[in-house]
Amino acid sequence: QVQLVESGGGLVQPGGSLRLSCVASTRVFSIYAMGWYRQAPGKQRELIGAISSGGTINYAESVKGRFTISRDNAKNTVYLQMNSLKPEDTAVYYCSAGTRYWGQGTQVTVSS
Repeated sequence: QVQLVESGGGLVQPGGSLRLSCVASTRVFSIYAMGWYRQAPGKQRELIGAISSGGTINYAESVKGRFTISRDNAKNTVYLQMNSLKPEDTAVYYCSAGTRYWGQGTQVTVSS
């Protein structure tokens, strides 16, 4: 069983930055692609980016150039650096290991 715990969410003004962290309970990066998802009220959960076990990173068009995914294998942690945040980025953000395991989510609110 893999446990994922996200942190780093909060309230930020438009144009601001946040860094989310997702800590895995075991070494999963060599097995699963790690994805970051978000779900806004009344909307479906969407994939915003992922890093494969081999390190390849892809982003959704909506966040490309603003968000950056990275990982620290030694800490079993994957990060989502979010810059130039917009009100439409407001959502609960989740990390997932291979879509099999999910964290509990962390709220990000972008508002002035």
